[in-house]
Amino acid sequence: MSNRHARRARSCFLPAILAPALVACAAAGPSTSGSQQRHNHTHGTLGEGHTHDITDRILTNRSGDCADYAAAYTAAPRDVQRRRDHTAAVQVTVKGAQCQITSNAMPNHDFNTAGARFVTPVQETQTTLSVPRNPQPAARTTALSQRSYDAVLLNGVVVDLLSAGCYRPDARRADRNGNVHIGCSTRDMWLLDPLGPGTSFGTDAHNAHTQPDGRYHYHGNPMALFDDQPSPEGSPVIGFAADGFPIFGSYFVDGSGTLRKARSGYSLRSGSRPDGADSPGGRYDGTYVDDYQFTGTGDLDECNGMTVDGQYGYYVTDSYPWMMNCFAGNPDGSFDKGRPGGRARPAHGHPPHAGRPHRG
Repeated sequence: MSNRHARRARSCFLPAILAPALVACAAAGPSTSGSQQRHNHTHGTLGEGHTHDITDRILTNRSGDCADYAAAYTAAPRDVQRRRDHTAAVQVTVKGAQCQITSNAMPNHDFNTAGARFVTPVQETQTTLSVPRNPQPAARTTALSQRSYDAVLLNGVVVDLLSAGCYRPDARRADRNGNVHIGCSTRDMWLLDPLGPGTSFGTDAHNAHTQPDGRYHYHGNPMALFDDQPSPEGSPVIGFAADGFPIFGSYFVDGSGTLRKARSGYSLRSGSRPDGADSPGGRYDGTYVDDYQFTGTGDLDECNGMTVDGQYGYYVTDSYPWMMNCFAGNPDGSFDKGRPGGRARPAHGHPPHAGRPHRG
């Protein structure tokens, strides 16, 4: 057995406060797909100062307070196609009314799986982000922006949902459908959805790929940290948005007491896109963000969040917008990418928390 596989096979030991958060060990073999399985584990108590192995962990903690995850973590992911082992490092610390999440931006699972086409190899990227412990809803929601990251998951990897691709048929790099994959902004019509049908962003089995500097980031469901066997209370918290509100997996208990997946309130528009030189034409099929409209037919509000048992949070969904579509609170400036005017811009002017509250 290799040293890497031996590290994965060892027992899990957790400090008492984190025992509910990380309770499933990974299998000894490497992961080469997005599938997630629960495995036997043991519990123990460690003092402060220890580092906890979260390689391929499935989380269980549902606390919306980021302070409940304060500890140091490590993992041993593998770049599958390049056949290289890496070390991930994450530190969550409490600093007054905020939590600081510091990482080298490496995931806790294998990446660059079969079929992925990363433009650049994954590189360690030192990252420090801050979120409030007690986030508050803002008077108006804030739109996602390409100038800032949207969230950070508890494995230290950022979420960057928007693409920089759009319909621009006159561009030199346009493909046969008239789309380009770089150079567009949220001011452009017909922005490509990275997880839409027919798009080719080269993502791996975890809906992730690299930016030009080698930063690994998610565009949707990470296919990690939670699975389809949640606790009776629902999926765990898997990360925190830039405004401090938690991000849950897909499952929750609805008002009738049924454990099920949360449903997005967005629907595909009916019919076909407009004709004309500035439109790709064809039927609305989800290739572009503008193919969708908010209809409120699901469980979640326009930001893809809802309140359950008094806790507002965003939920991973099986359809657009996949994780979140705006901020219900005020995003922290630490998530800016460093470009001029990097703070996200105000959105549609609707109040947050339009989703249906459940169980009080």
